[in-house]
Amino acid sequence: MTPVLPRGYRLVVAVLAGTSVLLFAVVEAAGVPLLTDPLPTLRAAGALAAVLGVALLVADVAVPVPASLVMLAHGALFGLLPGAALSLLGGVGATAVGFAVGRRARGLVDRVTTPAQRQRADRLLARWGALAILVTRPVPVLAETVAVLAGTSPLRWPAAVLAATAGTAVPAVLYAAAGAAAADAVDGVLVSVLGAGLAATLGLTGHLRSRRARCPHT
Repeated sequence: MTPVLPRGYRLVVAVLAGTSVLLFAVVEAAGVPLLTDPLPTLRAAGALAAVLGVALLVADVAVPVPASLVMLAHGALFGLLPGAALSLLGGVGATAVGFAVGRRARGLVDRVTTPAQRQRADRLLARWGALAILVTRPVPVLAETVAVLAGTSPLRWPAAVLAATAGTAVPAVLYAAAGAAAADAVDGVLVSVLGAGLAATLGLTGHLRSRRARCPHT
């Protein structure tokens, strides 16, 4: 049986995802350098690049940060293992912040859902929430939306953090490896191209895994 959230929760998901897409469009139109091509700024930040990169990834839960380019920049600036570790820290941090926001927003969710809807959603999210966090981590917008929604459920913190760690680890390593490999070849152009290709691949993979998780018997 396919797990489907009640109507009130689908409205919450639509609002969260719609807000993220709108913010992305605003940032793209404004052309903020740090939020469109973060590599030059991170490179110029020197010793603070690590802190700034992690902060950008954490802020991705609320601000449309090009997380794939930040992760590539980590690899280009710090190498494979340190870059992957920084990206892992930032990705898990973003999920933790989204999850915390969901915890605080439980009262707001209560206003737009019925007790029966909340009971059904709680059962679904308690069962599937950790898996949803894991498989959507590489998917822009959806990752942050799922983290916030999971925070409104009975899903426990350790399970959410563990799922975020597992879901972020592979993208963090792949992006760091690509960034480190490109660092000595050419400038940020190749890094950006690799980022776009890898983001599309990981996003599609995460989407397909998410569909399989929602339809386990198909």
